Amino acid sequence: MLLEVIANSVEDCLAAEQGGADRIELCSALELGGLTPSGGLLVEARRATRLPIMVMLRPRAGGFCYTPGEFAVICRDATMALTHGADGLVFGFLGSDGTVDVARTRQLAVLAGDKETVFHRAFDVTPDPLRALDALIELGITRVLTSGQVPNVVDGAAHIAAYLAHAAGRIQVLPGGGIHLGNVQTLLQGAHVTQIHASLSGSAVDGSTQARPALRFSAAVLPPESHVRVIDRDAVVQMRALLDQTLLG
Repeated sequence: MLLEVIANSVEDCLAAEQGGADRIELCSALELGGLTPSGGLLVEARRATRLPIMVMLRPRAGGFCYTPGEFAVICRDATMALTHGADGLVFGFLGSDGTVDVARTRQLAVLAGDKETVFHRAFDVTPDPLRALDALIELGITRVLTSGQVPNVVDGAAHIAAYLAHAAGRIQVLPGGGIHLGNVQTLLQGAHVTQIHASLSGSAVDGSTQARPALRFSAAVLPPESHVRVIDRDAVVQMRALLDQTLLG
């Protein structure tokens, strides 16, 4: 049974390897579902571990239908990741209707060359999962990460079993999403999987903020997954005008 563990730091990579993991998914901002890690993190992670490292390519939280600028960033990050030791790329591209963006997925598969490719849990919001699987199989994607299109992978075990049957060995199916020590056996009994994906997270304390414990540097409440943070151009115009008026007045 192959164990893939999500890592956000060099220390995570070391803990995963020492604990017996077989593969690492490297990302940042796990609390946002995982974003692209920095180049520095990848370089140091590659130095720290011999485990295969799959690099997340996700420039922002909220949906998977990217602007041309965002997609250009993804392609640039992919090239840099491959140059600096990534063993595979993790990505997911959807159209505005939630179906697999075949053109962009093909472009990343070609860019990856002989490295592994993973279509991440963007798959879980596609309207027709079997059709999505067929598209990914035709594109030659190595595997798909899925919770079975439900919030918790254990509840999606029957769906995952159906995906495995439909795939018939043509693409790997990697269960992930809410797997922990207390429910993994239930998952394994519900679907005949050969690999799992889990964060297995704990917490550590950074005491540097103790003088002002009430301050937060992240949003207290996250927006829905359909919402993307963008700069309000009009607000910038208004702020610029207010500042200029104040200086002139």
